[in-house]
Amino acid sequence: MKLTKKDMLDVPVLALLAANAIPLFGVLFLGWDAFTIVLLYWTENVVVGFYNVVKMVFAAAPHPLAHLGKLFVIPFFMVHYGGFTAIHGFFVLALFHKGDGPSVGHMDWPCFLVFVQMLFNVIGYVYSIIPPQVRLAVLALFASHGVSFVQNYLLKREYATAKPNELMGSPYGRVVVMHVAILAGGFLTMAIGSPAPLLVVLVLLKTVLDVNLHKREHKKARVKAQAPGTRDPAGP
Repeated sequence: MKLTKKDMLDVPVLALLAANAIPLFGVLFLGWDAFTIVLLYWTENVVVGFYNVVKMVFAAAPHPLAHLGKLFVIPFFMVHYGGFTAIHGFFVLALFHKGDGPSVGHMDWPCFLVFVQMLFNVIGYVYSIIPPQVRLAVLALFASHGVSFVQNYLLKREYATAKPNELMGSPYGRVVVMHVAILAGGFLTMAIGSPAPLLVVLVLLKTVLDVNLHKREHKKARVKAQAPGTRDPAGP
């Protein structure tokens, strides 16, 4: 990861680094283990999904009728991503032998909404088992993504060229890249007793991936906005 002077003046990048510094502090001074770190990073998937729904809501449309498509795309994303994230959560809990809570398995919502209920159940169970300081770390991640949403998506008008059908698939690449590395590293550190030095390496690896994926995402958005024939629906 190469941080330029421009990056160090970029508020979203600074917020991202600050949020990622909290688990580093937790490992060094609070005794956080591999399960705590991996579970914290799983909650970030929920945060990413939340902001992706908000991005879909705010995405511009060439005409008013185009907004009607959101009435299908947004619920579909919530069901699909909700089920994906819930199953990912089940896997994390099972991997670390923490998935025996009764609140995880009770599901009675109708049809496809069961996947959304599944996610809510996993979130509720995770919230019940993580200590208060980890909940603060989750809030920091939520705030970090919120800063990026306001700065890049709203103020820099990324919403003007965003398309809900493209946004629907955008979180999955980040989740796969991030969590293949995190789960592999987390399982390795757990297997040898969660030594702090390896956990520090895991947190630093996640931070490097986070910054690089963040910069790539917004560079792609800038290129898209500058492409010939791209018009801001809010413009002249």
